Amino acid sequence: MSVLISVLITFLVVVLVLYLVQRLPVEARIKQIIQIVVIIVGIIALLRFLGVF
Repeated sequence: MSVLISVLITFLVVVLVLYLVQRLPVEARIKQIIQIVVIIVGIIALLRFLGVF
C-alpha cells in the first residue's frame, strides 16, 4: 500500500510541476526542455519506488 501511495504522490507532483512550467513566461524551447527533464526525473522516481533501481 505504501508503494501505491508513493507512486500516486509522485505522479501528482509531476503533473503539478508540468502545469506550472506551462504557466512560465519563457520561450517555448526552454519550456520543452524543462518538461522533458521533469518527465525523466518523474520516471526515475517511479522506477525507484517500484524497486527497479
